[in-house]
Amino acid sequence: MKERAFWIWVLPVFLGVALLWGVLGSGGAPVSAAGDREIYKNLKTFNEVLDIVDKNYVEEVDPGKALEGAIQGMIRSLDPHSVYLTPEMYRELQVDTKGVFGGLGIEITMKNDILTVVSPIEGTPAFLAGIKSDDQIVAIDGASTQGMNIMEAVRRLRGPKGSKVTISILREGFDKPRDYTVTRDVIKIRSVRHEVMDADIWYLRISSFNENTLDEVSKAHDEMIKQSGSPKGLVLDLRSNPGGLLDQAVYVSDMFLKEGKIVSTKGRIPSSDKVYEARDDGDEMVCPMVVLINRGSASASEIVAGALRDNGRALLVGTQTFGKGSVQAIIPLNDGSAIKLTTAKYYTPKGTSIQATGIDPDVVVEFEKRENNGEEKKDRIIREKDLEGHLVGEEGEKEPGAAVTKPRDNQLQYALDLLRSWEVFGKMSSR
Repeated sequence: MKERAFWIWVLPVFLGVALLWGVLGSGGAPVSAAGDREIYKNLKTFNEVLDIVDKNYVEEVDPGKALEGAIQGMIRSLDPHSVYLTPEMYRELQVDTKGVFGGLGIEITMKNDILTVVSPIEGTPAFLAGIKSDDQIVAIDGASTQGMNIMEAVRRLRGPKGSKVTISILREGFDKPRDYTVTRDVIKIRSVRHEVMDADIWYLRISSFNENTLDEVSKAHDEMIKQSGSPKGLVLDLRSNPGGLLDQAVYVSDMFLKEGKIVSTKGRIPSSDKVYEARDDGDEMVCPMVVLINRGSASASEIVAGALRDNGRALLVGTQTFGKGSVQAIIPLNDGSAIKLTTAKYYTPKGTSIQATGIDPDVVVEFEKRENNGEEKKDRIIREKDLEGHLVGEEGEKEPGAAVTKPRDNQLQYALDLLRSWEVFGKMSSR
């Protein structure tokens, strides 16, 4: 009786999966008779395997766990970003977009079947502990991550504030994995930071795209307008931005574009094909722009960078981006679980797919660390006024002008220099 009840429950589930697979596999239309036969042939094999496992495995098999494992394996075989979400995992995913959760503050992905850090989120425990983009996480609290899907890894990394988790990291230059013990915290992602720099050049940093990003960018814009008036240039910093919500990337791009395509998505079924266009609202920013990118810039941040570059709106500076050019849809299931399924690829305005290739900057500038605790070395330069017995100028001796804002790094310095030069050449061309 137990065995019969097991199969009565199993078959409807997998017949439903087979029918769903048939629809997805043909772009929304029923599969052919030959396709039907192949599906049912495979289901027969699956039935046979389950029967053998149920009758012969060394311990009694939990049918729920067996089915969940089968579903996870099927979805995981598609691509690194497609995942079956248990009800608990689905709730965790919904929390992510709110910008507040307990954990470490890293975006992770599967790269060559290895759990890999896309980027740590600035200011979070992972960032402060020294976790870096492209770090491979080979174990979490001693448990190997081999075969572990992303959502299971997220579940293990998350936890209450003050609790600790040890992650084993393999990094280029390491001869063996190193353990990093990180104290979890409540991650309140402030996705936008801003600053008015010298020469009325604005600095706008977006660290991720959550549901509050557009509001935060708008607020930053209004605050800088009050501080300095209209900017003479803008540095948009998308470095180590792991992405987030597509709609927020579109909204932010639209703030700088009066017209033109922002991004398009294409999939196997018609509903996946969409084109997002900029709208002229009359209040778009029109100053010269430089966008900073690096290998930690992924997904939504690549959409913004591609849209601004392809529309001739900004110059990209830094290093090649991560290359996540796919779109995932969340499909809820009746039991509270869900499937996170890749349904489309996205394309830049010029029709370029960046999947697995990334976006190349217009100007390659590798990041260089500061030395001497961040202080720059200054050479002693002898000037005329330093010479003993020098003649005093007719207007007296002036102290050097106010120092410009000290840049945080060489990539930002390059961007600022570009924008200052932009203004100078603009004045020269108008003479």
